[in-house]
Amino acid sequence: MLHTVNKSPFERNTLRSCLRLAQKGSAVLLMEDGVYAALSGTAVSDEIADRMDDLSFYVLGPDIAARGLSESPLIGGVQVVDYGGFVDLVVEHEASNAWL
Repeated sequence: MLHTVNKSPFERNTLRSCLRLAQKGSAVLLMEDGVYAALSGTAVSDEIADRMDDLSFYVLGPDIAARGLSESPLIGGVQVVDYGGFVDLVVEHEASNAWL
C-alpha cells in the first residue's frame, strides 16, 4: 500500500498514526507540509528511522523546493521523487491511503 501524508508532523498526528498502522512492505510518500517530516534532526526523525526496515519512504521534491528546504539535510534513506515518480508509486502499489 502507498500511504500519503500531507500534514506537518509538528501540527497534526497523521504521520504518527500512519507509522503505527502501516504494514511491512508499504511505502510512505511525504508531500505538501508533510515534507517537514523528511528533515533530519527533528523531533520525528527517529520515528521514521525506526520504520526504515519495514517501510519505504519518499518525499516529493517540488514540495521541498516550494518550502525553501531544498538545501536542508534529509533523513538518510528517504528518496526524493518528482511528480512522475509520484505517479510511478501509485501505479506500483495496489492501493493508496491518504492520511488527512
